[in-house]
Amino acid sequence: MTSTTPQAEALTGVVVATALPYREDPGAPAGLAVDYDRYAEHCRWLVDSGCDGVGPNGSLGEYSSLTDEERRRVARTAIEAVAGRGRVIVGVHGVGSHLAAHWAEAAAEDGADGVLCLPPTMYRANRGEILAHFEAVAAVGLPVMVYNNPLDTKVDLTPGLLAEIAAIDNVHAVKEFSGDVRRVLQIKEEAPGLDVVCGADDVTLESLVMGATGWFAGFPNVFPAESARLFALAVEGRLAEARALYEPLVAAFRWDSRTEFVQAIKLGMELVGRYGGPCRPPRGPLVPAHHAQVTADMRRAVDAIAAGAAAEGQPA
Repeated sequence: MTSTTPQAEALTGVVVATALPYREDPGAPAGLAVDYDRYAEHCRWLVDSGCDGVGPNGSLGEYSSLTDEERRRVARTAIEAVAGRGRVIVGVHGVGSHLAAHWAEAAAEDGADGVLCLPPTMYRANRGEILAHFEAVAAVGLPVMVYNNPLDTKVDLTPGLLAEIAAIDNVHAVKEFSGDVRRVLQIKEEAPGLDVVCGADDVTLESLVMGATGWFAGFPNVFPAESARLFALAVEGRLAEARALYEPLVAAFRWDSRTEFVQAIKLGMELVGRYGGPCRPPRGPLVPAHHAQVTADMRRAVDAIAAGAAAEGQPA
């Protein structure tokens, strides 16, 4: 694995978009309070299991359902929990550059290694507005990973537009979530100094084979050690081994690209003995059909991991 600059190294590898645990509290929003102790333990577990870092306050972390005080404390909790043993890339998404830059300044003050930033949310920004947005965030000084998620933002950071964004100082990477694996090479051609980070779990191996240098991931909340191994196998070119590990996981990984991805990943955590717990509104529980399908997809993944471990003489 190579990165273009030392700053960019903070944005590569396997960084887990962390799910956020809640505990029941009648006085908290929607009756659910953030369980910071459990969240800190989860962040430590991910890094101890081989992942390179954590990403608090992303969509999977339900940032838009948090109060400002909670959002700041979640980021601080992650930074303190990994304490230099892993990277922390804080989500700084906001409806405008003034808010995104505010969260980037907070992340810098709290000791984050970098930030992840969507284009303006809840508004289909034009080219000039997009560039101004990322210029404001990058001016804070932390390494920036821009986030292309055209499904949710209705803004597509095309390879040509990314070439312009990449010219902004401190922009080092893009989290690519279009689902189109062809974009990896297109971005590398048009913005050769920009690290491409896979943002959708179900195109991970394909993206890494085509030259992605990172994975900003959801299902490593469930399978951190296996995900770290998958990444290592792919970047080392051990593709037969990588494919054998990847194929049984893909059915579960596909939930990372679906509307119910937060609920599905939290259920996956429960099914492997971790705490997932509920979500805050607007997210509700999985409908029975989705619950059953996630459970079936997870069972296939868990059985395959156990079989692989047994074949290697390791505990499952």
